[in-house]
Amino acid sequence: MTDATVGPGAVTRSSVVRVGAATAVSALCGYAVLYLAARDLEPAGFSVFGVFWGAFGLASGAAFGLLQETTREVRQAATIEPGGQRTSPVRIGVGVGLAAAAAIAGTSPLWAGHVFADARLLSVALLAAGLAGFCVHTTLLGLLAGGNNWSEYGALMVADALLRVAVAAGSFALGWGLGGYLWATVAGAVGWLLMLAGSPVTRAAARLHTPGTTATFLRGAGHSIAAAGASAVLVMGFPVLLKATSGDLGAAGGVVILAVTLTRAPLLVPLTAMQGNLIAHFVDQRAHRLRALIVPAAAVVVLGAVGVAAAAVFGPWLLREAFGADYVADGVLLGWLTAAAVMIALLTLTGAAAVAAALQRAYAVGWVSATVAAAALLALPLDLEVRTVVALLCGPLLGIAVHLVALAKVPPR
Repeated sequence: MTDATVGPGAVTRSSVVRVGAATAVSALCGYAVLYLAARDLEPAGFSVFGVFWGAFGLASGAAFGLLQETTREVRQAATIEPGGQRTSPVRIGVGVGLAAAAAIAGTSPLWAGHVFADARLLSVALLAAGLAGFCVHTTLLGLLAGGNNWSEYGALMVADALLRVAVAAGSFALGWGLGGYLWATVAGAVGWLLMLAGSPVTRAAARLHTPGTTATFLRGAGHSIAAAGASAVLVMGFPVLLKATSGDLGAAGGVVILAVTLTRAPLLVPLTAMQGNLIAHFVDQRAHRLRALIVPAAAVVVLGAVGVAAAAVFGPWLLREAFGADYVADGVLLGWLTAAAVMIALLTLTGAAAVAAALQRAYAVGWVSATVAAAALLALPLDLEVRTVVALLCGPLLGIAVHLVALAKVPPR
C-alpha cells in the first residue's frame, strides 16, 4: 500500500485557530447534550445518565492513548530514513477496538451491576460498541494531526459532536427518556465513517504507515493508553469513581456530577481536543522541553483564574436558570471545582510534553499516581462536596511532579 505524503512542518497559529473553532463547536454540542438531559430527566435520573456519560468518557479517554502515540509516530516519521518494517496505525486501532469491546462485554457480569443502576444491558452493549468505533476515531485523529491536516482533524471532531447532539435532540423531542441519551452519548463513534466517505485527505491519512513493527507501536501505545485511561478517570470518568466510592449518589450526586462537568469543560474540553496540537508542538520544541511548557501553562492559569471568579459569582444563578430549581450549588463550591479543573488541565499539559518526549512510562506513572491519590482522598470521611474538591484539587499535584521530574532528567535531542 502506498503511503500518503506527510508534511509535518511547524504547528502554526492557523492550525490552532482551526482546531480551536472545532473545539468550540464540540464544547457547545457537549453542553447541549447535558442541558437536554438535565431538563428532561430529574436529578436522580440525570445521575444515572451522568454515570454512563462518565463511563464512556473513561473508556474513550483511554482510547486517546492511540491518538497520542499515532501523532508522535507520524510526526517523527518525517525525520527517519525510509525502509525497514512498517505498521498501519488504522489496522491497530481496529484491532484494539475490537479487543476492548470484547473485554467489556465479557467482564460486564463482574462490574455492570455496581456501575449501572438502570438500563444495564443497553449500557454495556452501547459502551462496548461505542468504544470499538472510538478507537478508530482517535487513531484517525492522530494520523491527521501528525500530518498537519488540521481542517480534517477539526471536521472529525465536529462530526462526533454533531451526531451526539442530534440524537439527544431527537430523544428530547420524542420523549425517549434515559435510553435516548445513552444512545446520544456514543452516537459520535461512527463519525469517522462519514469522514472516510467524504474526505480524500482523510482516506489518504488512513493509508499512512509508521516505522517499526506492530509490537513496537503497541508497546508505546500501551503506556499511553494506560495513562490516558488514568487521566480519563479524573477528566471524564469521575462520576464512575464517585459512584464507586460513595454508593448511591441520589439527587445530591446528580447536582455534584453536573457541577463538576460544567466547571471543568471550558478548560479540559479544548485541551483534550488539542492533544494533537500540543504533542506536535512539544515534539518540535524537544530541545527546550520545560521552556515549551511555560506559555501554555501560563495561559491555563490565567484563564483558570478568570473561570474561578466567574463560577463563584455567576455559577449558582446560571445552574439554577439553565437546568432548573432542583440543581442548586453554592458559589464557593463551584469556584473550588473550577480551581480543581485548572490543576487537571496543568497535568494534561505536562502529560502531553511527556508523550512528546517518548516518556510513556513516566506519563503513565504520573496519571496513575494522580488517579490513585484522588481515589484515596475520595474515601475520606467528609461531605460529598468537600471530598470531591479535595480529591480533584490535590490528586493532580502528584502527577504533575512526576512528569516534571522525568522531563527535567531527559537531555535535549
